Amino acid sequence: MNDMRYRTLNSFLREKFGCRVHKITVDAGMNCPNRDGSRGVGGCIYCNERGSGTGVHGIQSITEQLELGKTALSQRYKAKKFLAYFQAFSNTYAPLETLRAVYEEALAVDDICGLTIGTRPDCVDDSVLDLIAGLNERAYVSVEYGLQSAHDRTLLLINRGHDYAEFLRAVEMTASLGIDITVHVILGLPGETKEDMLETARRVSALPINGIKIHFLYMVRGTALHRLYEKGEYHCMSRENYIDTVCDFIALLPPQMIIHRLTGDPHKNELVAPAWSAEKNVNLNAVRAELEKRDVRQGCRFGS
Repeated sequence: MNDMRYRTLNSFLREKFGCRVHKITVDAGMNCPNRDGSRGVGGCIYCNERGSGTGVHGIQSITEQLELGKTALSQRYKAKKFLAYFQAFSNTYAPLETLRAVYEEALAVDDICGLTIGTRPDCVDDSVLDLIAGLNERAYVSVEYGLQSAHDRTLLLINRGHDYAEFLRAVEMTASLGIDITVHVILGLPGETKEDMLETARRVSALPINGIKIHFLYMVRGTALHRLYEKGEYHCMSRENYIDTVCDFIALLPPQMIIHRLTGDPHKNELVAPAWSAEKNVNLNAVRAELEKRDVRQGCRFGS
C-alpha cells in the first residue's frame, strides 16, 4: 500500500519487473458478439463504433503500433518495458490461429514483457484459455473481463449480452489456469443505487480476481446512451456522488487487489457529458483527498 491509500498498477508493475512499465494500446481489429448478431446488435448502450479502440487497425500492424508506442512512452515517462494492451472490442473473439498470430507478433517486439487482453466473459473457452496459459509460461499475461455490474437487471438494461453467471464461469476457468484477471466495473449505470454499486464491489471482492478498473459512466456521441440522455431519460452521476461512492467502493476491496484506474479517459471530441469526466487529474486528486479526509484505505471494510 502506498501513500495514496490504495494499491496502484504502477507500483505492482515496478515490484514485478523492477522498472517503469507502461501499457501500449493496440488495435487488433477484433469484433464483438454483441455487435455482429451472435449475442446482439448495436453493442452496449455506452459503446460507440470504435469500441474504446484507437481506430488504427488496417493502417498499422501490431508491430508498428507497438514501436510507435514505445517511442512515445519511453520519452514521456522514461518507461523501460511495455505491455501490449489489446483493448478495442473483444480480443479473444477470433479463430484460434488468428489469436495466436497477433499475440505472438506482440511478444516478438523488443521490450514487450507481456500482454493484457481485454475481452468479454462470453468470449473464452478451453482452447482460448489454454493458448493464453501457454503464453503465460513465457511472459506475463493477464485477461481483462468487462463485467460493469454484478446485477443481471443492469446487464440487461445496458444491452450487455451476457449475465453474471457467465462472468463467474469465465473467472473460474481463467483462475484455475493461473492467469491473472482484471475486472472492469462502471459506476453510475442507469437504474443503479449506491448500494447496488457497493454490492458489485462485495461480489467481485469474493472472487479470485487480481485487479480492477473502476470507471464512471460518461456518454459519447452516437451511442444509445446519448439518445437516452437527449430524451431526458438518463441523468449523469455528479462528481460529488462519484467521489462518495468510489471511496466506499475502495474500502470494500481486498487490500491485495490492484486498482488499475479510478477514472475513464473520454476522447474530448466525442464526449457529451458529464463535462467533469474529462478532468482526470482533478477527479483523482479529489478522490485521494476524500480518502485522506475519511481516513479510508483499500480493504478497511473488506468482508463487511
